[in-house]
Amino acid sequence: MTAALSCEVTVGYQGVTIARDVALDVERGQVVTVLGPNGAGKTTLLLTLAGFLPPIGGTITVDGQLIRGGSARRLNRAGVVLVLDNRALFTQLTTTENLTVARRACKRPGPSVAEVLDLFPALRERTRLQAGMLSGGEQQMLALARALVQGPRVLLIDEMSMGLAPVVVEALMPVIRRIADDAGTAVILVEQHVRLALEVADHAVVLVHGNVVYREPAATLRGNSAALEAAYRSAAPA
Repeated sequence: MTAALSCEVTVGYQGVTIARDVALDVERGQVVTVLGPNGAGKTTLLLTLAGFLPPIGGTITVDGQLIRGGSARRLNRAGVVLVLDNRALFTQLTTTENLTVARRACKRPGPSVAEVLDLFPALRERTRLQAGMLSGGEQQMLALARALVQGPRVLLIDEMSMGLAPVVVEALMPVIRRIADDAGTAVILVEQHVRLALEVADHAVVLVHGNVVYREPAATLRGNSAALEAAYRSAAPA
């Protein structure tokens, strides 16, 4: 089976390498979580896979098609959609308007606004409210919903839990699993809530100091907390 997204890339900013030789193969319906301490290169990797940064080296393929890096438009047309950690909503537009604008801008057939809102019942009561007036959890739901109306083949999610209470994160994580299972979307999830990420993921990659130190089934790492703790400790300043 051809992977929804396959890459082997070295990533960084302005020629400065941040993470080296990161290889991923994500099938349709799979969730791969990328873990690691701050500064490991996780966000840089997602920005590269979404085309907002050119890779320093390597290749990116979507559904078997080689995509030249460094073009967000080209990768979006191929079906790669990024949810940023700052959510990047149109705060003066309503919930419905945010979703409608995103769906109209996308050339791919995607689910309707009503279908996407079925995943986020809390947003149904906020459809006429400006995005800037939503709670942090509701804004994150809207950011995910806005990505989904674009009909992504590959969904990249950067730090979904940023600024959210743990109870909100626990409620949102199963939605990620459902997106992969029901829509067959390939998901790459960067997350600091390690336990929650491993509970919904199929596979996990751990980056430390720009290097892949673990590439395992998520269940394997769930059962090896000592190895994870050692990896995070190795990145801590002396």
